[in-house]
Amino acid sequence: MTLALYGHLFSSYTWKALIPLYANGTQFEFRQIGPGCDEANAVVHSAHPAGKFPVLTDGDIAVIEATTIVEYLAVHHPGPAPLIPASPAVAVEARMLDRVFDNYFQGSFQRVVGAYLSNTEVGNTPTIGEPNMREVEAGKAGLRRAYQWLESWLETHSLSPHVSLVTCAAAPALFYADWVDPIPESCPKVISLREELLALPEVARCVEDARPYRPYFPPGAPERD
Repeated sequence: MTLALYGHLFSSYTWKALIPLYANGTQFEFRQIGPGCDEANAVVHSAHPAGKFPVLTDGDIAVIEATTIVEYLAVHHPGPAPLIPASPAVAVEARMLDRVFDNYFQGSFQRVVGAYLSNTEVGNTPTIGEPNMREVEAGKAGLRRAYQWLESWLETHSLSPHVSLVTCAAAPALFYADWVDPIPESCPKVISLREELLALPEVARCVEDARPYRPYFPPGAPERD
């Protein structure tokens, strides 16, 4: 059976599904969604109740939601990278951090992105309008709180040096969060963690493959990374 991942190379949640595939050298086909990708778009809209991506197909099986895709790969397509910790107690901690990165990092920066997209004009030449600044500030406030929480957590904890569920969640979350509201100097451990994650070959590949799409980042992509 052929594995196929449906998503977009600029999507943070698509990165979350790509990282474990790259880390374990899993054979798969990437199927881009977007304008003109009618067949891939149809698969996503059929598989997901809200028509969201990424979607992983394994023969007749469709797996939705990025976290579940990582879990599925750990069970059905394991490799050298132990995506889910063998210890049940450590696995609980990994799943907790996965939720933190998805809900409070990705959730916060996507709130800012959404504030820009909500004022996008629809037409032949769409433009980004002025965002709802209340939403922008709320999203950034959420990020600053999340940064401080993670800095405190890292004072007494450490992350595994290999690709895991936490890596898959943390790398795209911190990459884009720092674009929206830079990690403050008061959080040096978070800054170091982001640098370590971006140095991983699997993550670096996602960064490079997404580079052509940077002009489309609504708040504006920084000239770095």
